[in-house]
Amino acid sequence: MRYTRLTFLLLALAAPLAALANPFEHQLANGLRVIVKEDHRAPTAAHMVWYRAGSIDETNGTTGVAHVLEHMMFKGTPSAGPGEFNRRVAAAGGRDNAFTSRDYTAYFQQIPKQKLEEMMQLEADRMSHLNLDPKEFAQEIKVVMEERRLRTDDQPQAMLFEQMSGVAFQSHPYRVPIIGWMNDLENMTAQDARDWYERWYVPNNAFVVIVGDVDHAQVFKWAEQYYGPLKSRPLPVRKPQDEPVQSGIRRLTLKAPAELPVVLMSYKVPVIRDVEKDVDPYALEMLSAILDGHEAARFSKHLIREQRLAVAAGAGYDASSRGPGLFFLQGSPSEGKAPAELEAGFRAELARIQKDGVADDELARAKAQLVASQIYKLDSMFGQAMEIGQMESVGISYKRDKRMIEKLQAVSAEQVQAVAQKYFRDDVLTVAELDPQPLPQTPRSRAAAPRH
Repeated sequence: MRYTRLTFLLLALAAPLAALANPFEHQLANGLRVIVKEDHRAPTAAHMVWYRAGSIDETNGTTGVAHVLEHMMFKGTPSAGPGEFNRRVAAAGGRDNAFTSRDYTAYFQQIPKQKLEEMMQLEADRMSHLNLDPKEFAQEIKVVMEERRLRTDDQPQAMLFEQMSGVAFQSHPYRVPIIGWMNDLENMTAQDARDWYERWYVPNNAFVVIVGDVDHAQVFKWAEQYYGPLKSRPLPVRKPQDEPVQSGIRRLTLKAPAELPVVLMSYKVPVIRDVEKDVDPYALEMLSAILDGHEAARFSKHLIREQRLAVAAGAGYDASSRGPGLFFLQGSPSEGKAPAELEAGFRAELARIQKDGVADDELARAKAQLVASQIYKLDSMFGQAMEIGQMESVGISYKRDKRMIEKLQAVSAEQVQAVAQKYFRDDVLTVAELDPQPLPQTPRSRAAAPRH
């Protein structure tokens, strides 16, 4: 009976996709793509500009420059001085910010629909006319360095992830932190940021996503008016950066002030490259949901409640990225339990699936949770814009979103067992352990977290 209800829930959740599938697209002569999704539920709009440039495109010596340039994008143009962008968004009753990832950098505003034209004008202005004043840069690089201290150097788990990436990947740029190494930040110049801006911030390396109570035809006219005059430029050749095959387990230990030990395990796994032909990434997403998708998932049930082996245990996997994929297991052992015991517990849960597979009702529950999370995040205008942008930025057409949901729904118990057997081997495993050290008596005083 439970399986029947869950199956019905999956069908019900899929229904809203049809109502949301209305994007319109227009490409300007300079190569900029404009994607508009009309959603008339509220008189607001989300406006996002995505650049296909992230830390994956950086080189040694200038790590972190993608994120630094993100900060500098708020320092003004000849027609809009430093800080004016933020002030005009706030005056319009909206909010704005930006974020940098391994694969892309994005800028957004959420505003009343009447202010959309003004936002498009502002974003187009800084796409090609940014001021990169050395004095402004000298101040902002200090902000970025403090951000690194605050969010990474002073956060043991963030440091653990950073060092794990550097061991799991030996040649691929994913080994480098998005915020960059401190030594590179200390030696970065305004010219480094300018070189990055001129290399990647061109309309033929960007796309605009707008979701809201708008008319797509009018939006396309504004795009032609404001973005259309910007000049395209040839992009650098992106050479393949394939990671060498790993052929043995890798281990590292980080000693840092912390309250609890942490065990972090990462396995090399594939990501989606062909929405239609790929099978394993969808099964890996389902495996993650079975291990850690809800309160009744295996880690919560077995490792935390039944065995009392862990106070926290989770799994994570992102099926979409420009670079190679990792499947994470992370947790902290309970008092009196050693990190090695928790690692053994993680291994035992994987081995059980490898040997016995998963039950149909367990799979159905995980599907309901996973598909629901995929659909519910589309409920907001900003969520819809994010989904379109993230897919496009890693080379997956936003038009394939419904098909990806269908592929998730079609995952079988046999496929989940098959990926558990295929990918969870020591030869592709990196294990990182946080060895907690005594906490300082007087923590370092911290500046406020930077806005961008």
